[in-house]
Amino acid sequence: MSSPHENVTGARFYRGFRNSIAYLTSIIITIYGVLAVLAVTFEVKNLPGFLDFVNFDHPDTARTLVATLMAGMISLLVFSFSTVMSVLTQAGSNFSNKLVFGIMTEKRHQQVLGHYLGTILYLLLLLLVPATHNPPDTWRSLAVYLGSGMVINSLAMFVFFIHGTSQSVQINAITQGLLVSTQRSLDGLREKQNSARYVHREDEIDTSVGHPVYSRDSGYIQSVDFERLAKMATNNGIAIHLRFSFGDFVVKKFPILTVEADTAPDEGLTEQILACLEYVEGESTRDHYVNGLTQLMEVAIKALSPGINDPGTARLCIHQMTELLAQRLALTPPNTLVDDDGRCLISWHEEDFESLMFRVFDPILHYGGQDLSICLSLLKAFKTLSNFARADDHRVIQAHADRVIQLMADHFTASLEIDFIEARLTRGLHCLNINARLPERSASS
Repeated sequence: MSSPHENVTGARFYRGFRNSIAYLTSIIITIYGVLAVLAVTFEVKNLPGFLDFVNFDHPDTARTLVATLMAGMISLLVFSFSTVMSVLTQAGSNFSNKLVFGIMTEKRHQQVLGHYLGTILYLLLLLLVPATHNPPDTWRSLAVYLGSGMVINSLAMFVFFIHGTSQSVQINAITQGLLVSTQRSLDGLREKQNSARYVHREDEIDTSVGHPVYSRDSGYIQSVDFERLAKMATNNGIAIHLRFSFGDFVVKKFPILTVEADTAPDEGLTEQILACLEYVEGESTRDHYVNGLTQLMEVAIKALSPGINDPGTARLCIHQMTELLAQRLALTPPNTLVDDDGRCLISWHEEDFESLMFRVFDPILHYGGQDLSICLSLLKAFKTLSNFARADDHRVIQAHADRVIQLMADHFTASLEIDFIEARLTRGLHCLNINARLPERSASS
């Protein structure tokens, strides 16, 4: 009988395999392998006579054709993915290395790789297992023609693969992809907010109260299985307090959570609780919306680096972040899961809006603070967000706007620059308190 720890390890291995590039690829290769085995091990006799025209007249024709097709497929595979890796390397150096893994693990790329390798496997098995008849009978001849059809299919996929890959590394496609995946994560957060079981409590729960549970592995925890945890908490009469923020990197033997109960949880319950934590490699934008905002910020500051010097990309990222933060302002993320009687079952930490603003905008202001277009784009973003903010969030946005305005007053002192900035300070619909004139330069400047 397997131990709870082995079950947890197996579950994590399966989740990691599901999220890897090998998952869908291996399924497609298996299908091709089954077709190849059927083609070389079974013999179907008494096929209709009108199929006799597919028979090969010369004994070596079929084998030569299959060998030629396999050599062509290997060349196609090498050329396709060497080209793709060259494009992705350039994209990683220009934007962010985190994006490369996400592009390569897209399902359509896994499908192409699976069809390529599956076709090679099918042709290889046809070569390894000789035909029982010489020349091949109708069944084996049909198998050779099926292999030819697979190669033609791979050629068609090659065209769409190169086109799709070249499109996917364009900055508009990258930022739009991050926007869409982050919006899906926000939609999940919105569904939780609309549920009566997920509530937001202003008073912080003391997560140090209870019996600590230590992590068995290190990695990024992007989400947990709330329903399974809630069922465990209900069945055992306990409350589980998570002591990390989603997206954090945790190390082994870290007090990752506490169990509020009369007695410490046994080994079995501890393993079941830990099995509900979902570790992933890197940052998943689908599981946690903050990762999407962070990756957009990283693309922006990479574009502002001296080696790339592309403020237009940075402005595009600011626009996408503004859209996502406007949606976030409309939400009150829950931080507690309760039962029907209102008793806390699970509690966790949700990053507040003030921390989120500092996380995504401060690095951009740090690296692009001497670019007037970046400063004005940030100010415009704050104006837009002020229309969706409540009192506490409005105070945070006002503070960031004041900081940008003061920075412009310190760095841009030419009369032409001052006139250009002041003409745009109060422009647009907003709810901020902005003076029509730039303030005096600070003493430190």
